[in-house]
Amino acid sequence: MPELAGFSHVSLSVRDRDHSRQFYQETFGFSMLEGINTDAYDEWVLVHPTGMVLCLQQHKANAGECFDPARTGADHLAFRVEERADLDEWRSRLVDLRVVHSPVVDRDYGAVLCFRDPDAIQLELFWRPNHP
Repeated sequence: MPELAGFSHVSLSVRDRDHSRQFYQETFGFSMLEGINTDAYDEWVLVHPTGMVLCLQQHKANAGECFDPARTGADHLAFRVEERADLDEWRSRLVDLRVVHSPVVDRDYGAVLCFRDPDAIQLELFWRPNHP
């Protein structure tokens, strides 16, 4: 079987790419890499200092509805953190940014902090002991 080198990027369909870009830049520290404009969509390509690439596509046929995890497609996007204490630091950051979020929830398998982006896409900050 041919080998995979990892994920290339994550692309999210958004209602307002400018608003979403601001959210991901302010919340996570992404920066602009490039803009793409086509007949079907306009897109911002963002890059994080870790090398993660996030694409925000505003499809011209988008009717303005919010994300719905009950429909077929993506359910949520989870970012891994290195230490459990990082979740507490992220919680403080979200408070400072006035981002509505859950409490940090500890489970047998790890801990998670949940919130939503401007399109109601659930985002998670996730810690698991010995996460590969």
